Amino acid sequence: MRRSQAAPGVESSCQIRRHARSAPALSPGPSTSTPPPVPPRGSGSGGTMFTSTGSSGLYKAPLSKGLLLVPSALSLLLALLLPHCQRFFVYDLQAIKDDFQIWRLICGRIICLDLKDTFCSSLLIYNFRIFERRYGSRKFASFLLGSWVLSALVDFILVEAVWYSFGIAAAGNLPSGFLAPVFALFVPFYCSIPRVQVAQILGPLSITNKTLIYILGLQLFTSGSYIWIIAISGLISGICYNSKMFQVHRVLYVPSWMAKFFSRTLEPIFSSSEPTAEARVGMGATVDIQRQQTMELLDRQLMLSQFAQVRRQRQQGGMINWNRLFPPLRQRRNVNYQDDRRSEQQASPPLEVSEEQVVGGVKFAEKSRIHILS
Repeated sequence: MRRSQAAPGVESSCQIRRHARSAPALSPGPSTSTPPPVPPRGSGSGGTMFTSTGSSGLYKAPLSKGLLLVPSALSLLLALLLPHCQRFFVYDLQAIKDDFQIWRLICGRIICLDLKDTFCSSLLIYNFRIFERRYGSRKFASFLLGSWVLSALVDFILVEAVWYSFGIAAAGNLPSGFLAPVFALFVPFYCSIPRVQVAQILGPLSITNKTLIYILGLQLFTSGSYIWIIAISGLISGICYNSKMFQVHRVLYVPSWMAKFFSRTLEPIFSSSEPTAEARVGMGATVDIQRQQTMELLDRQLMLSQFAQVRRQRQQGGMINWNRLFPPLRQRRNVNYQDDRRSEQQASPPLEVSEEQVVGGVKFAEKSRIHILS
């Protein structure tokens, strides 16, 4: 029996590793020239390069949808129509410390003034929506709130440490936007999301379903001169909150009354409808379990499609010996079958039976039958 209380994406993300092991043993059929059917766009998991996060879209992720739409829209509005208002959203720790502009701790840490940061952070938030489905909107919001507040304190400490250690004044050059909580989400992403290998190139170097997410994080990490301070503060705050260090999760959290208020007012606005294009397969008791079974089937089909593509590349030739990296499924099954036959032949050599032994056995069987009938 499957667990009917599991949120979408939880059980499926934990079972991907088992399917990754069992997929090569499946055969796509007698014909190897055509790959298995690839699922249509928007009907299954997040793909193989992106982390499998259950249903496509933003179903059961209203907070992630709000973080995608509202800050991105305001960032575009400030960049295109209201560039003279960007000075109110600059994250300037020097002005906060000298002129007591405390409001910059809020305005300067919500909206990105750089469109590159907006794009990268939006992609990361979309892929991190799995945590809202796993934790629930309230716990996910508590994590973002706790890491957002803790990172502000760590920003001050890191800026002062850089100033006293290297004489670099970074207080007025920090990037603006909701970046520290995005970096903080890499902590549960690294700890709780399973790693599924997609391809292996040049020996130990492998490509997994988490590779592209780390590449996006690296792109965001290198988008500015002092964004590394924001990244380090976000990682430190994420480690503190995820490991429940200093009991931070009991102090910085979203109260239940506030969660109920926003669930009644804002959640209907940002909630997404249930995907209807997903085929319901399996014998799940609920729609969520059926969707998990669909995602697992599509993941298996995608893996088989990748192996078929590798076989085509081996036939066409290339710079990399794909045949050595990815042995064909049919060849692998034939080798295993031949090995089993050889082991059976070695284990049990054929016995020579004489004609006298056969005749004696027949007579013994007739005597036994006559004895039983009498």
